[in-house]
Amino acid sequence: MKTRFDLILFDLDGTLVETAPEIADAVNDTLRCFDLPGVSQQQVNDWIGLGTRELLLQVLAFSGKTGEVAVRESDSFALIAAEFDKHYQSRCGSRSQLYPRVRETLVALRERGVRLAVVTNKEGRHTATVLNAHHLTHLFDRVVSGDTLPSKKPDPAGIQSCLAAFHVPRHRALFVGDSSIDVATARNAGVAVWALPYGYNMGQPIEACGPDRIIADCSALLD
Repeated sequence: MKTRFDLILFDLDGTLVETAPEIADAVNDTLRCFDLPGVSQQQVNDWIGLGTRELLLQVLAFSGKTGEVAVRESDSFALIAAEFDKHYQSRCGSRSQLYPRVRETLVALRERGVRLAVVTNKEGRHTATVLNAHHLTHLFDRVVSGDTLPSKKPDPAGIQSCLAAFHVPRHRALFVGDSSIDVATARNAGVAVWALPYGYNMGQPIEACGPDRIIADCSALLD
C-alpha cells in the first residue's frame, strides 16, 4: 500500500516511548548522592525536551543550586552530570514503555517502504540505551540525537540531514512529535507535523502549538 509520505521522522521521549518515570528515578538517585532535595514526577515531565544538560540545570535550579552557578562551576556540574549518566543507564528500560501501537506501526511502515528516523534532543548515549532497551533500533534508518550535529531542535538541521540522506523532498516528509519544540522544528524545516496529545509539552496543551494534525496514537500514520 502506498503512503502519503516517503520519510517519517519521530521524536523519542513522549512520542514513541514513555520515559519520564525512569528519568525521574535517575534524577532523584543523583540528587540523593549530593544531599539535594528530590523533585516530583510532574516537574520532570515539564522539564523534558531540551536534552539532559538543560534538564539537570532545571533540577539544580529548583534544588537551590542555580543553573548559572552550575554552568560556572563546570567541574561540579560535570560531576553531577556523570552521576546522572550512571544512574540513567542503569534505570533505562526499568519503568519506560512504548506508547500504544508504536511497534506494529513502525513495522507496518517499513513494510510499505517508508524511511523512518528518530530526531531527538536526548544525548546519543541515552538515545541508544532507550532504543536498545525496547528493541527499536533496527526499525530506524537513521537516528539523530541532541549531540549528533552542532545544533539540536528546534533548529531544523536534524530533519534537513535526513531529507538529504534519503533524497526526500520536503512535501513527502512528516515529523511526528509531542511538543512545541517538535512543531517548531518541523515548521523551521518546512515539513508537515502531526502531534500526539499524551507526551511532554512542558505542561501546555498540544493544540496551542498549531500542528497540522493531532492524532490519538501512531496507528493513524497507517490511514
